[in-house]
Amino acid sequence: MPEIIDLSQEIYEGMPVFKDLPAVKISVHNTHEEWDNIKNPATITPSVYKLEMGEHTGTHVDALSHMDRQYKDQSIDKMPLNMFYTWGICLDFSRKKLKNLIEPEEIELACTENNLEIKEGDTVLFYTDHYRKHFAGENWGNGPGLSISAAQWLGNKKIAAFGVETMSPGVPGISNKQVHKICGELGFTHYENMINLHQLVGRGTFRFIAFPLKIRGGTGSPVRAVAVFDE
Repeated sequence: MPEIIDLSQEIYEGMPVFKDLPAVKISVHNTHEEWDNIKNPATITPSVYKLEMGEHTGTHVDALSHMDRQYKDQSIDKMPLNMFYTWGICLDFSRKKLKNLIEPEEIELACTENNLEIKEGDTVLFYTDHYRKHFAGENWGNGPGLSISAAQWLGNKKIAAFGVETMSPGVPGISNKQVHKICGELGFTHYENMINLHQLVGRGTFRFIAFPLKIRGGTGSPVRAVAVFDE
């Protein structure tokens, strides 16, 4: 059996979201007791929950339409599925501190040191240990991220996507807006709010799978991202 590593956050009411994005609200819509016509039940067991949240909740992928108004027609439901089913590698940047930038030469060095090569169509994951150190804390929004030049460098490699543990692919106020725009310009995307990347470091290539929901006109979608290692 292959080894499957879950790379996705739990979705729950009150979880952290980026800036002014919609808060997650979860309520009971139906119960089994209601369906079975049990009057005044001693306990309630939910049969259906009602979920209220934004497309960019928890571990999610951005559609190209999210990057800039000129890509408005490239919504999540129109993006090719092979962007979300790729080979992947994970690079160790756990030495990075809050709001540090990851530069192209550092990515090249990390690949060389680990005998890895970034190939066309790959997904490149960046382990910074920010999730385990700071999730839901005061510095959760202050993580490291890609520089503008690093995003450009990755895009020129013609990757499918990259992924980070933080709530944004770049550093807000420094590189984040431009990193988004570069993804749109060069036709690749990114995943945010990933977990368990420490379990991938030093293990070479793996199959990366993270299909989005088929939201009509969607600007992004939560995903159940996984890394799969064959026996």
